[in-house]
Amino acid sequence: MQQSGVPYFSQWETPDMTLPVVAEGAQALLGDPLWHHSGAATIEEYVRWAVNVCGMACLKMILAARGEIHPTLELARACTAYGGYVVNDVDASIKGLIYAPFVRFVSDRFALGAETMTGVQTTALPDILSKRRFFIASVHPGIRWPEREPPAKGGHLVLVTAASPQTIRFHNPSGHDTASQADVTLPLAVFDRFFANRGISVDG
Repeated sequence: MQQSGVPYFSQWETPDMTLPVVAEGAQALLGDPLWHHSGAATIEEYVRWAVNVCGMACLKMILAARGEIHPTLELARACTAYGGYVVNDVDASIKGLIYAPFVRFVSDRFALGAETMTGVQTTALPDILSKRRFFIASVHPGIRWPEREPPAKGGHLVLVTAASPQTIRFHNPSGHDTASQADVTLPLAVFDRFFANRGISVDG
């Protein structure tokens, strides 16, 4: 498959922070020198949110494809106002991305047509991508290492930009190197091992 032409953004402001985060947890992001580009007011706010914003990174890439650049945390705050994230200040947890509020958010704020989809067979993705430009897919974060067997499916979001009966192409907001970040191309059967059969189709 050819390159998508869709700008790539990591969920971290410094894209090569993935391996430190995998090794040390979110606290590794205290060392991200570009954190202020996220739209966070403090580095602590950035660290708290960055591990939860794979969906906002996907949205950022969709909007960038039409020439709009929005700081990731500004998108996250706006989506939270719609219920797309549930923030618990007692235990500092963040739950999300919640699909239905996200669909309302992108429709209202960006005039994007979007639809929550469940029970999606991997083999149906080419047809979905023939009708909508993007598919935000729920996959296991271990998809950055496709040669490994994932312990489960889902838990992370990637932006699918193309699919054929044989292969799929996507941007991974938490890829750990160039090959696992932008325009990753995998056999459909490999993607299926990580794919939780749900996601959000989005117009460009």
